[in-house]
Amino acid sequence: MGLSITISSITGSSPFDVYICQSDGTGCFYINEISSTPYSFDIPVPYDTSTSYMVKVIDAEGCIITSTQSL
Repeated sequence: MGLSITISSITGSSPFDVYICQSDGTGCFYINEISSTPYSFDIPVPYDTSTSYMVKVIDAEGCIITSTQSL
């Protein structure tokens, strides 16, 4: 069963590029461009079985916002 992530809110300049990465910020997969929240997505293989991961968001100004989560 896959793991679903929800971005409830975000601060910055829209639009935002959303990535899922290894917990150290390497090996990122592009998920989607979003303009508003909430936004939900499933973590893709092979990261869907990891015990931790990083969500990275880059806003229209190039600012990088990250959050590392452990399961």
